[in-house]
This record gives sequence, structure tokens and C-alpha cells, in this order.
Amino acid sequence: MSDLEYRKVSSIHGALMFLKGVKDVAYGDRVVIRDKQGRKRNGQVIRSSSEVVMVQVFEGTDNLDLENTWVRFLDEPFELSLSPDMLGRNFNGIGEPRDGRPPIISNFRRNVNGLPVNPVARSYPREFIQTGISTIDGLNSLVRGQKLPIFSGSGLPHNRLVAQIVRQAKLPGDASNFVIVFAAMGVSYSDARFFEEEFESSGVLRNVVMFMNLANDPPMERLILPRTALTAAEYLAYEQDHHVLVVITDMTNYAEALREIATEKGDVPSRKGYPGYLYSDLAEIYERAGRLHDRHGSITMIPVLSMPSDDITHPIPDLTGYITEGQIVLSRELHSKSVYPPVNVPPSLSRLMKDGIGKDDTREDHARVASQLYAAYSRAMDSRNLASIIGAEELSSSDRRYLEFADRFENDFVKQGSDDDRSIIETLDLAWVLLSLLPPSALSRVSEEDLQKYHSWDGS
Repeated sequence: MSDLEYRKVSSIHGALMFLKGVKDVAYGDRVVIRDKQGRKRNGQVIRSSSEVVMVQVFEGTDNLDLENTWVRFLDEPFELSLSPDMLGRNFNGIGEPRDGRPPIISNFRRNVNGLPVNPVARSYPREFIQTGISTIDGLNSLVRGQKLPIFSGSGLPHNRLVAQIVRQAKLPGDASNFVIVFAAMGVSYSDARFFEEEFESSGVLRNVVMFMNLANDPPMERLILPRTALTAAEYLAYEQDHHVLVVITDMTNYAEALREIATEKGDVPSRKGYPGYLYSDLAEIYERAGRLHDRHGSITMIPVLSMPSDDITHPIPDLTGYITEGQIVLSRELHSKSVYPPVNVPPSLSRLMKDGIGKDDTREDHARVASQLYAAYSRAMDSRNLASIIGAEELSSSDRRYLEFADRFENDFVKQGSDDDRSIIETLDLAWVLLSLLPPSALSRVSEEDLQKYHSWDGS
């Protein structure tokens, strides 16, 4: 660690500080900036050459004086002190306490940028995770080690949904509950307070590590916060053998901060002004989830992103979909009908669902029931569209039956209370109650054995 302090700040642009005449500085080095009042700020070298060094200041550059600013390069990357005592604590983006309690003191420290993982060392994600939410457990099952994002929009209840997942997530048959790493970027004070009160009132706070960046906190801190949170998750999973569920909200705020810093750096913009390396930057974060062959613990990730203008083709959800294994899409139309959670079933998908369900994990009919629900709801949407054109009274008896199925599906299966924790068996039994509204001849995706065992069509 260097003891030299430099007063060679040549210019400041936004959150970036430029220094000239500084040698032997490496990309990624941690920086401490001291202003004329003696207050310290944290930074990181993001570009280094023989002519100029560019430093990103996480707390912002407001009120910094070029003539009276001292900069010290620590010759080390950003590291996080790690300990089991992190559980139940609340930190900012660089790992400093937000809860008024002492900082974590530990000899165990890790680079927040993580280490590359040999693909051969990865174990395939398996084992069903029960969230207690029927649209996820029944139709878009989450498995241990998966990355399953939630695509939402402004004003939709994604915060309420992820809080419910945090409270209810469990491995059926495993007495151990998940340890939660919760990372929030650019959230309002009321949202931050909501999460804190939800976790405290439900009793899960002692198993939660929180990293918070509020809307009025420096935007640049959002660039390091998910990496700090995932460093804590890797420690809890691979050193402490916990099953870790990482919830990151809102990745759109992260991408906006990345675009801001890229513009200030002069990087060539790509789609909608985002830098061309947005894909690789997001992948660097998402790919830290998973399982390793020689570790008992695992990291399962649920990133939340709000789609600007509800546009699923926007670069952030579009690139996220390429990296992750599916998505849960929330519907503004269902939300307007007071359906919670407003999960839009047709575009939602879990690509690893098949590896976590079935006879030994959930129930032998799970995959067939999910396929049949998708098919029946899709057919019901056609009937609903036809009714909007010619009127429901002109529909055939079959179409009217599908209309009833759609209404019951949305109000009985999709809709549930925020404290309603359904087991996977309850979800599958409810699915069969709905499928029993349709005649056996309409159910081509389930087996004869399934029909005999679970279907209760009365012929009406």
C-alpha cells in the first residue's frame, strides 16, 4: 500500500477525475481521495496510461477543489472483509455499514471483482426451489444455481413479489432455509424501508445481508454494489456452505449508471446510448451465480429489472435474456385487474425447469400439467379475443368453457395473497381443479394415467 499522496488532479468531469504525471498505477487499483476539509472518498482506476490516469469516484466529485485535493493509490483492488457476522447487517455499495453498527473486522478479504471460474468446475443447476408462488413453482420452476430474472415495469409490484420470494424460498425436504443477499440500487427511501420492515417482521432478517444504494446516493456507487454483494454471496456459499439466494434490484438503474460513466469516458455508444460492452458487463455479474462440484453451497440469482416503457426488446431485458436461463414477466393488464402477482404466463419461461421437476423432485405429472396449462390458457386467449369481436353470446359452448377457464386461471391460480405460501402439491392440485373445467378430449398433453388419477370432469 502506497503512502504517497498526489496533488496532480488536472480536471474533473462528472464522477471522473483525471490526473497527469502519475506512474506505476494499474487498472482496477483502489483510490482514496481527500478533500480540503479532510473528508475521504473512494475511487477506482478505470483507465491508466503514461500520460493520464482516470479515476472513477464512487461518492461523486461535488465540492472537490482541483488545487486542494489529495489522491492516494493503494496498489490493491477493492476488497471486502468477510465474516458470518455480515448476516443481519446493512451495508452501502462499497461494504461500509449503513446500520450505525461497527464495520466488519476480519482477516478474510476478497477482491469484489471475483475470480474466473473454470467451466469444468461448475455443476449443472438442479434441485427444485419452492417459492410458494404458483405461477413460478408450477409453470416456471426455479432450480438451485439458476439465474431467473423478473422483467417488470414502473409501478408494478416487483418489490412486493421479491420480498415474498425471500420470505418463502426453500428446498423441499431440506430443513435449512436460504441465506439471502439482497442488493438494491437506486431505490427510493420508502422502498428501502419496505424491504427492511418486511424482512424484520417475517423473521428472516437474521439470514439476510443487505447492500443498499438509495435514489439520492451517488449513482457511481451502483457500479460496484452488485459485485460487492456477490462477493459476500460467494463467501457464504463456498466458504460457509450455505444455499444463497441473491436478489438484485434494479438492474436498469445499474445499466443507467454504466451508460453515464461510459459517456463521460467517451466510449462509443451502441443501442440507445448504452456502451457496446453492456452485454459482457452484465454477463460478468450474472455468471457469478451457480454451483461448484466440490462445494455444498450454491448461488441462485433473481435479478429484477424495470423495462423502460414496458419494452421487452429494450437492450437491458434483451441482453439479460441471452445470459440468464429464462424470465418472469409481469403484466400491466393483470395488475390493472388487481391480480397479484401479475405474472404474464405466455412470455414467462424457465429453461432449467425440466431439470428440477418430476417424480423425484416435485410430482410425476408436473411437466405434463404445466404444458397443458400453457396450451389451455393460450387457447382461452384466442376465445377471449374472438369474444371481443363478435360478443361472448355468439361463442360456441366450447369457447365459453375456455373463457371460464381463463377467468378461473387468472383469479384462482395466478392470483394469490402476498402471505399465501402454497406448496408445490397444492399448486398442482389446484391446476387439476382448473383442468377439470375442460373435457378429457381437450387435454392432449397429459397421460391417461394422469386423467384417471387427477381429472374430475363431470360431463357438464
